[in-house]
Amino acid sequence: MTTASSCTLSFSAPPASPSSVLASKGSSVFCPKLSLPSAAQVKVALSDKKQRRFSVTAQAPPAGDGSDAAVLEKPDVSPAGSSSDAIHQFLKRDYKWGFISDIESVSIPKGLSEDTIRLISAKKNEPPWLLEFRLNAYKQWLKMKEPKWSDNQYPTIDFQDFCYYTEPKQKEKKQSLDEVDPALLETFQKLGIPLTEQKRLANVAVDAVFDSVSIATTHRKTLEAAGVIFCSISEAVREYPDLVKKYLGRVVPVADNFYAALNSAVFSDGSFCYIPKDTVSPMEISTYFRINALETGQFERTLIVADERSFISYLEGCTAPSYDKNQLHAAVVELYCAEGAEIKYSTVQNWYAGDEEGRGGIYNFVTKRGLCEGKNSKISWTQVETGSAITWKYPSVVLKGDNSKGEFYSVAVTNNRQQADTGTKMIHVGKNTRSRIVSKGISAGRSMNCYRGLVQVQPSARNSRNFSQCDSMLIGDQAAANTYPYIQVKDPSARVEHEASTSKIGEDQLFYFQQRGIDQEKAVAAIIGGFCREVFNELPLEFAAEVNQLMSLKLEGSVG
Repeated sequence: MTTASSCTLSFSAPPASPSSVLASKGSSVFCPKLSLPSAAQVKVALSDKKQRRFSVTAQAPPAGDGSDAAVLEKPDVSPAGSSSDAIHQFLKRDYKWGFISDIESVSIPKGLSEDTIRLISAKKNEPPWLLEFRLNAYKQWLKMKEPKWSDNQYPTIDFQDFCYYTEPKQKEKKQSLDEVDPALLETFQKLGIPLTEQKRLANVAVDAVFDSVSIATTHRKTLEAAGVIFCSISEAVREYPDLVKKYLGRVVPVADNFYAALNSAVFSDGSFCYIPKDTVSPMEISTYFRINALETGQFERTLIVADERSFISYLEGCTAPSYDKNQLHAAVVELYCAEGAEIKYSTVQNWYAGDEEGRGGIYNFVTKRGLCEGKNSKISWTQVETGSAITWKYPSVVLKGDNSKGEFYSVAVTNNRQQADTGTKMIHVGKNTRSRIVSKGISAGRSMNCYRGLVQVQPSARNSRNFSQCDSMLIGDQAAANTYPYIQVKDPSARVEHEASTSKIGEDQLFYFQQRGIDQEKAVAAIIGGFCREVFNELPLEFAAEVNQLMSLKLEGSVG
């Protein structure tokens, strides 16, 4: 007996039409675009009359009946609704990480050419194979055009107007933390990342990256005793060239996309981690990225390799000064999991987002991808996105090994003029693969917050399963929240579920809290905390305090 593939979708909509959008000004929940075997049947049923939640079930026929039917398309947006002035003022707070460090630096001339790439490679004393890797990427990049399909709207970027390498000036190569410029150590101390022996975090190894270079890596000896390699990628190229050469570009090829090609050509520093077979890292590892120079872009490259039956938890944080001019950040992260291995990757993205009128802020274009190569492997992405003026980011997992698992948990908060087009991709290749997506978007001010996701089930992915949940919350009457899920099912035994909803913080909810003696600020914090709880629970304990502080600062003084 042949089993038919099915896709169950839930989304909120006005009672009149389950295919329309939630009636709220600037918000929309689009029906997913489905790609199922032809002759698929679609059933729409009212599953929750009170909440206006509809369930859409797409049932595909047995294999062999075709595969090219597009069942649902995006409807028109019909904005409506409003909120109070108090809610409209939500998330007003100065960016406390926006200070500028007075540190003497050395930069190469602005502009991007083959000479620029050769100069970067020479400054880092790289082997010929890596220079060839860079030049190949640059040639590919010249053939590409900057993508314009996202919802983000921003002026055309002049890539010749950036400096592609800046490093703090130092007399000699540092041999220990004692030789690092005290001003650099003070900068990271102010950011809550102590690097000195006496004050550094006890259970977290930190690689601190300042502009284009790594300035320090803590707990290396402890990790080396367990066989774990953790260092900057520049050091890894010198000390472990065979490992880097084997895996660099294996998950994200140089020609993968416009920004990945740019990064592959000019990447400066980032972190490298290798966990050997049958090893659990004795501590979590972390990289903290800091941009300081005004006209320098940051193009870090992170490569994490988990060998068979190993485990690692990685934490990532970032901040930048409050400049009126936009800065560029284009990173690539590659994760590789062998048989039975697991990588847990957590990010708190807190780049400067610009002022209330949209002046300044980071342009954040990031390619993150994990490959579950071996069977029974697992990769989990967890992220809290609160910063950057423009965000273009889709952490993904390719589930190649049989019984492999991929997870994506995300909270994206936008305010003022911020624009975020982010989401994930889950590519099912192996048999019995599983993926789970939980995305929470919060839009305030005049911001735009977009979730864009792809779930693809290839013909070889027998009995694969996916669950996706994409929820948006609007604060005020000028914010926008869009959801674009794409589902491509090419195997009849697959089961894919998708839910999406949009909600608002309304005056009635705040009134309810106030009647119980809870002020507006704490009420909004409680509502958002409950909304994001499922994602926050996935964050490591080391990040919990930072996230709570970050969210409270976003809330403080914002209402009333």
